[in-house]
Amino acid sequence: MVFQLTMQTRALALPHGPLLLVRPLRGGDVETVDAVFRRLGESSRHARFNGPKPCLSPAELEQLARVDTSHHALVGHVEGDPKPAAIARLVRTGRDSAELAFAVADRYQHLGIGSTLARELLADARAAGITQVTALARADNRAALALMRRSATVLDLRLEGPEVAITAVLTQ
Repeated sequence: MVFQLTMQTRALALPHGPLLLVRPLRGGDVETVDAVFRRLGESSRHARFNGPKPCLSPAELEQLARVDTSHHALVGHVEGDPKPAAIARLVRTGRDSAELAFAVADRYQHLGIGSTLARELLADARAAGITQVTALARADNRAALALMRRSATVLDLRLEGPEVAITAVLTQ
């Protein structure tokens, strides 16, 4: 089963903040990907990309903006802010598995945006037949580890240098 991209924009109440508008990323929308990246501070970029990352190359922007039968992404907009606040993406890695990644603008961290986007994205994953997700995070990125534990049943944590590979199963 492939990702069904028929989702409409949804307005979701955040547990610790304003209303979050969630929509699917349009394929090739490098402007939105770049806008979220530019709202990440140096520390957030380091945590998301596992090292210093002053900018994204055109090829990286194109790859991160890819949406097709095996690439799916959701964008979060905070009500009243014209710029995107967060992005979460899934890349299918097998018939029933995918890799998860997400980034939340520094200004909006700790409001529940990452958890909300992850919940919506994982619901899309379940609907597409995905039962297992993986994620890579810096070993000291406690927020990413906590988000995975809240969003799915973690099966395995494996250190790979400064990163931890997280494998989790999606429950219904």
